[in-house]
Amino acid sequence: MARPRIKIFPFLIFTAVILAGLIIWYFQKNSYSKDILKVEILGPDDCRAGEEIEYTLRYKNNGEVRLEEAQLVFLFPEGSLPINYDTERVTKKLEDIYPGQEESLKFKARIFGKAADIKTASAVLSYRPKNLKPFYESKSTLSLKITDVPLTFAFDLPSKVIAEKDLKFSLNYFSSLAYPLSDLGIKIEYPESFEFTQAKPEGIENNEWQIGVLNQAEGGRIDIIGKIHGDIGQQKIFKAQLGIWVKDRFVILKEVSRGIEIVKPRLAIDQKINGLSDYVANPGELLHYEIYFRNVGEEFFEKLFLVSDLEGPFDLESIKLTSGKVNVFDKSILWDWGDIPELQVLSPGEEGKVEFWVNVKENWEGEAILRDKIALSQVRQDFETKISSKLEVAQKGYFQDEVFGNNGSIPPRVGQETTYTIIWQVKNFHNSLENVKMRATLPLGVELTTKFFPEEEKTNFTFDSASREIVWDIGHLEAGGSATSQKSFVFQIVFQPIENQSGLMPTLINEAKISGEDQFTTGRVEGLASGFNTTLPDDNTVNEAEGIVQ
Repeated sequence: MARPRIKIFPFLIFTAVILAGLIIWYFQKNSYSKDILKVEILGPDDCRAGEEIEYTLRYKNNGEVRLEEAQLVFLFPEGSLPINYDTERVTKKLEDIYPGQEESLKFKARIFGKAADIKTASAVLSYRPKNLKPFYESKSTLSLKITDVPLTFAFDLPSKVIAEKDLKFSLNYFSSLAYPLSDLGIKIEYPESFEFTQAKPEGIENNEWQIGVLNQAEGGRIDIIGKIHGDIGQQKIFKAQLGIWVKDRFVILKEVSRGIEIVKPRLAIDQKINGLSDYVANPGELLHYEIYFRNVGEEFFEKLFLVSDLEGPFDLESIKLTSGKVNVFDKSILWDWGDIPELQVLSPGEEGKVEFWVNVKENWEGEAILRDKIALSQVRQDFETKISSKLEVAQKGYFQDEVFGNNGSIPPRVGQETTYTIIWQVKNFHNSLENVKMRATLPLGVELTTKFFPEEEKTNFTFDSASREIVWDIGHLEAGGSATSQKSFVFQIVFQPIENQSGLMPTLINEAKISGEDQFTTGRVEGLASGFNTTLPDDNTVNEAEGIVQ
């Protein structure tokens, strides 16, 4: 008898269908779309450089599942200064986000960059839906454009220069931004043929400067001197950047470039002061300026004007001329071809001269430099003259004083000791000084006591018994305007008159001299203070008769 056949194939098909349905049901139940969590950044479309921007980050759970272990990473735009955060990347752990829940966070920063730069903020919110192991991310970005950089940054550079001759130019900067900028820097890219000589102020490198803090309506200038090498007709490009340091990153705010052309010299200008080309002036001094001009080209010049613009502590009311006209309002002197024959027609190889006299002010505020900017036709030549510092020194003597309290006889008597207080005072103006010393000599019969004020200065005070010279080694003195620019020293002397001094007014201390080394001009600065006798001209309690030895 034949055995019955078992129908296995339909059973397998049925089983497969059941399994597929279970798998589809499982994945439908456990799948998740990251689009269900909506994240967006709200903020302005544009801003000015340095402006404070507020970003609003908003997120909403549009699904039916709780989102757990949520973490937000917010990235400020590159080159921004976050407010209330130390870095551009902020990470925050968030509470669970329930279905339908909507929240927002605020982020503030100041945005820096060049005009037309696009700055992008971004956010990534990661999370794990409940009952699922995988993590998902929702992202958003927002870009804005920098429309304006409220800073002025420009070269003051001539368009034509002469090769191998000193080229003086400036970089000027000014802020109109209502926010104080700190950690500013300036970088310059010179042409390869430029030979750097010096700059004021000095930079951390020959082509890099740190500006520090720049407030609204404040500015500054970098003056640079060097030489251009090259052939006539060559074009040279100078470039510069003004930027802000943000977390060791130099963010450029302004870029400028300026081209110059090397030209053949046609006119040469030179200047002497009191007969010297490298003169160092003194406060209050009368200066004799001689300006020479010469035609070094091959063409004739006719009907020329020569202008000298003066900057610095000139006493303009003291100007004296043999020809020319002074304009006190714009601090300039003008000579035209009607005043000077050589300006009417200047032949090739011919030289002319103009001159004037002017005093330096005694006292002023600001730098100790005289500038004379001379323009003749299309040629401009700038000259700078350094001014030496000024030392004011005083030497005074008292019997009645509140420092030591003196004793003895007034008037002084033969064979009896009388003590006196000597006060030395010194004040420095304009430039810092080093190796400052004040010295005087004591006559025979006058000796030092052991009283000094302030006590700490006595270690800087010496006396040579053989030469009778006393020396106060002051050392360093700052420029005027600070407490360190002036010093005082008080000491006591004792005098015992001898017989042949009876009826006389003997000298108690001779003329005092002070000297120091000027750190700006590298020259020597000196001052004098008169000596005095027993009449003590500075002590109102002692009259002339009481200064006569009895």
